[in-house]
Amino acid sequence: MRRMLGKLFSLLLFWRKSGPQVAVVRLAGVIAASASPGRRGLNLQSVEEPLKKAFERPGVQAVALVINSPGGSPVQSELIGKSIRRLSKKHDVPVLAFCEDVAASGGYWIAAAADEIYASSVSVIGSIGVVSAGFGFPELLEKIGVERRLYTSGKSKAMLDPFSAEKAEDVAYLKSLQSDIHNAFIAHVRHRRGTRLADDDEIFSGKFWTGEKALALGLIDGIGVMQEILEKRFGDKLKLVHITQKKPFLPLAIGADARAHAYGDAVVHKAVEYSAWQRFGL
Repeated sequence: MRRMLGKLFSLLLFWRKSGPQVAVVRLAGVIAASASPGRRGLNLQSVEEPLKKAFERPGVQAVALVINSPGGSPVQSELIGKSIRRLSKKHDVPVLAFCEDVAASGGYWIAAAADEIYASSVSVIGSIGVVSAGFGFPELLEKIGVERRLYTSGKSKAMLDPFSAEKAEDVAYLKSLQSDIHNAFIAHVRHRRGTRLADDDEIFSGKFWTGEKALALGLIDGIGVMQEILEKRFGDKLKLVHITQKKPFLPLAIGADARAHAYGDAVVHKAVEYSAWQRFGL
């Protein structure tokens, strides 16, 4: 009995000597609503489980978000941000965001959900705005002798159709939608950053900056490396617990046509992803 109590006491001492824990969740990639077999997407569905595990881990002192994203879907950005805030409040655990190459547009929307934001001096930060891009082909169809046939119910159903001539009223409507989303983005950043933001309207112009300039504008709270910043706060006995996402897979049981479609979809996704990163020179 005495030996058993001694072992139990030793275990308790070992537990007391162990350092504080910080759960680390990596949020990387283009933010997109859809995901397919073999393709990883940054959206609520893909990050909800790791976020829950991070905040629910017994004894965790904080959750660190490692963010590397050029943005994407504003809806998914908002959903992820709201999930972070809800879990932080529910478990009373602070959140620190650490930006790597880029935390721009939707990537910054997510970062702003943290209580504090840190970055490298040369990270790309900001791009608080909304963009829509596409192509128009009406003249090409006429040149190659193709007749466009489009039937709709509802006068605006085919708005901004790439094979039809652009209409001023359609563009104006799209810009009004963009303005609504932009205003929601601005409200989120103002609410989360508060008085830390500089009095500079350029912050919400869609521009992006290096970490040093972002710090001066109040978009981030400091320059530094995650390990050093966390050890300075929690001590050198700090234990980082990395919470990973489940890797997507392509089932072998599906038919050849389905596999070909999935691989083709992945190629298109890669092209879109490449374009998103290229906006920031990455």
